[in-house]
Amino acid sequence: MAGERQARLADRIKVLIAERLEKGLRDPRLGFVTITDVKVTGDLQHASVFYTVLGDEEARLASGEALRRATGMLRSEVGRGLGVRLTPTLEFIPDALPENAGHIEDLLRQARERDAAVAGLASSATYAGEADPYLKPRDDDDDED
Repeated sequence: MAGERQARLADRIKVLIAERLEKGLRDPRLGFVTITDVKVTGDLQHASVFYTVLGDEEARLASGEALRRATGMLRSEVGRGLGVRLTPTLEFIPDALPENAGHIEDLLRQARERDAAVAGLASSATYAGEADPYLKPRDDDDDED
């Protein structure tokens, strides 16, 4: 039961923050921010908000600082929208999803290159030993001598 409530609360917080960011903040440092996930603790007192920012490292840092500065205002908005007795504290955490996706893409590219190299070697390879390595039945005539 608590897990369902946590999930519902996390989804609602995600929507409320995303809607507020869509309206915009007065901070010019805020870039194109996407809220990727929200995790709420079991006691519903703390929410970790994961976000990504489109752009370079400088845009990510500036947007992270803008979100940290606007945490109080965003918490007030979440409190009004949730209608719960205690509004959870908000913590904004940059999501490592783009970096992880880039790393996985690099690994997949390397695997494709290695597969192509192995396929190239396999196309010109020959069997070691005899052409037909399986045992054949012996002729009975040879054994009687």
